[in-house]
Amino acid sequence: MKDLKAIKKSGRKLEMEKVQTFLIELEEHPRTGAGSPEQLKYYHGEVWSREVNKKDRFVYEIFEEEEEVSVTLIQSLDHYDDE
Repeated sequence: MKDLKAIKKSGRKLEMEKVQTFLIELEEHPRTGAGSPEQLKYYHGEVWSREVNKKDRFVYEIFEEEEEVSVTLIQSLDHYDDE
């Protein structure tokens, strides 16, 4: 995804490390962990966000079928506009 490439290319090491931690955690427990996971209101489905920094959020949707859980990344940059 272009947002993840932009973080990597920017040289923001701390943010990239956070995103890597999120990706690892999503495999085991997508609703808990680093970045203060929060379920977002006003979305269809189970959409969550985690804080990358004050401006950027890692936003993803969780899908569950039987014993399998899959996660789709929606957005990882510019969740909040500059003010």
